[in-house]
Amino acid sequence: MLQSEGFLRVKDAAIVLGVSPNTVRAWGAEGKIPEYRHPVNNYRLYKRAELERILKKLEQSRSPETPGARKKRAK
Repeated sequence: MLQSEGFLRVKDAAIVLGVSPNTVRAWGAEGKIPEYRHPVNNYRLYKRAELERILKKLEQSRSPETPGARKKRAK
Protein backbone atom coordinates (compact mmCIF):
# COMPACT_ATOMS: atom_id res chain seq x y z
CA MET A 1 0.00 0.00 0.00
CA LEU A 2 1.79 3.06 -1.23
CA GLN A 3 0.94 6.47 -2.58
CA SER A 4 1.53 5.05 -6.06
CA GLU A 5 -1.29 2.59 -5.36
CA GLY A 6 -3.75 5.41 -4.66
CA PHE A 7 -3.28 5.64 -0.90
CA LEU A 8 -2.31 8.77 1.02
CA ARG A 9 -0.99 9.29 4.54
CA VAL A 10 -2.67 11.66 6.99
CA LYS A 11 -0.64 14.74 6.03
CA ASP A 12 -1.25 14.29 2.30
CA ALA A 13 -4.95 13.55 2.85
CA ALA A 14 -5.22 16.78 4.85
CA ILE A 15 -3.68 18.75 1.99
CA VAL A 16 -6.10 17.22 -0.53
CA LEU A 17 -9.11 18.00 1.68
CA GLY A 18 -7.87 21.42 2.81
CA VAL A 19 -8.15 20.60 6.51
CA SER A 20 -5.69 19.88 9.31
CA PRO A 21 -4.19 16.43 9.87
CA ASN A 22 -6.03 16.27 13.21
CA THR A 23 -9.33 16.81 11.39
CA VAL A 24 -8.53 13.93 9.05
CA ARG A 25 -7.77 11.70 12.04
CA ALA A 26 -10.98 12.75 13.78
CA TRP A 27 -13.08 12.14 10.66
CA GLY A 28 -11.51 8.70 10.35
CA ALA A 29 -12.26 7.88 13.99
CA GLU A 30 -15.86 9.07 13.52
CA GLY A 31 -16.25 6.95 10.40
CA LYS A 32 -16.70 9.94 8.09
CA ILE A 33 -13.65 8.87 6.07
CA PRO A 34 -12.78 5.21 5.52
CA GLU A 35 -9.38 4.45 7.05
CA TYR A 36 -6.96 1.71 6.16
CA ARG A 37 -3.80 0.68 7.99
CA HIS A 38 -0.41 -0.08 6.51
CA PRO A 39 0.35 -3.74 7.28
CA VAL A 40 3.95 -3.08 8.34
CA ASN A 41 4.04 0.29 10.12
CA ASN A 42 0.33 0.66 10.98
CA TYR A 43 0.14 4.18 9.48
CA ARG A 44 -3.34 5.44 8.71
CA LEU A 45 -3.96 5.45 4.97
CA TYR A 46 -6.76 6.95 2.90
CA LYS A 47 -7.78 6.14 -0.66
CA ARG A 48 -7.31 9.12 -2.95
CA ALA A 49 -10.51 8.34 -4.89
CA GLU A 50 -12.57 8.33 -1.69
CA LEU A 51 -11.05 11.63 -0.58
CA GLU A 52 -11.84 13.22 -3.92
CA ARG A 53 -15.46 12.05 -3.59
CA ILE A 54 -15.65 13.56 -0.09
CA LEU A 55 -14.03 16.76 -1.35
CA LYS A 56 -16.74 17.14 -3.99
CA LYS A 57 -19.39 16.84 -1.26
CA LEU A 58 -17.60 19.46 0.83
CA GLU A 59 -17.36 21.84 -2.12
CA GLN A 60 -21.07 21.41 -2.87
CA SER A 61 -21.98 22.22 0.73
CA ARG A 62 -19.73 25.30 0.66
CA SER A 63 -20.93 26.54 -2.73
CA PRO A 64 -22.10 30.15 -2.87
CA GLU A 65 -25.75 30.98 -3.08
CA THR A 66 -27.44 30.92 -6.45
CA PRO A 67 -27.71 34.33 -8.18
CA GLY A 68 -31.50 34.35 -7.70
CA ALA A 69 -31.13 33.87 -3.97
CA ARG A 70 -28.77 36.84 -3.72
CA LYS A 71 -31.23 39.10 -5.50
CA LYS A 72 -34.00 38.10 -3.11
CA ARG A 73 -31.81 38.85 -0.09
CA ALA A 74 -30.76 42.23 -1.48
CA LYS A 75 -34.34 43.52 -1.65
